[in-house]
Amino acid sequence: MLDDMFITDEERIVLDLHDMEKQEAMFYLERAIDTAEPKIKEIVVVHGYRKGQVIMNMVRKEFKHKRIDRKEIPFNKGVTLIYLKSQKY
Repeated sequence: MLDDMFITDEERIVLDLHDMEKQEAMFYLERAIDTAEPKIKEIVVVHGYRKGQVIMNMVRKEFKHKRIDRKEIPFNKGVTLIYLKSQKY
């Protein structure tokens, strides 16, 4: 868990899904994970939470991918952290 504090910007992707429809957001999230370089350890998904929770629930509860190691919910309710399984270069 403490190793997560030391993830650099080069090992992180920030994906903003604000104002998207559920299917569109799912497409971009899947694409981001599919095309992420092996050095990427974390995807910060910004989905918001005030204008409805469809995207937030999709990211946190419904979305599955073989590269996802775990999901974490930080203090910011409008963000979900997705940690990817490490891959060999």
